[in-house]
Amino acid sequence: MIKTLGLVMGGLFLFGGILGFVPGVVRNGLYLGIFMVNTPHAVMHIASGVIFIVASVIGARVARWWFRVFGAIYAVLAIIGINAGDGLICGAISNNWNDAVGHAGLALAMLLVGFAPLKRLAIA
Repeated sequence: MIKTLGLVMGGLFLFGGILGFVPGVVRNGLYLGIFMVNTPHAVMHIASGVIFIVASVIGARVARWWFRVFGAIYAVLAIIGINAGDGLICGAISNNWNDAVGHAGLALAMLLVGFAPLKRLAIA
């Protein structure tokens, strides 16, 4: 189950990152008119997707570990993003309030999956 969740999450990140380069999806630096996006932001999502897919193909334990690590990374990004407001995180990744809240939601979802009891994820 966790491998499937990892593949789905990876595919969504990969697809979302690729869409960050599609005119019409991104207008005036806003992805779907909601999230601030620039090249480093889109590349970050593409890299995240690829890593998720690779971790999930390797195995359930690696996928579970990656959900935990990635959830923690996104939680930190959310906190930095909330403090940064509209602008750049680490001088490179575009950010606005919607990005910070989105990253917080992603972090919560990934941490819940990463720390869920093993029986619920069928990887015991």
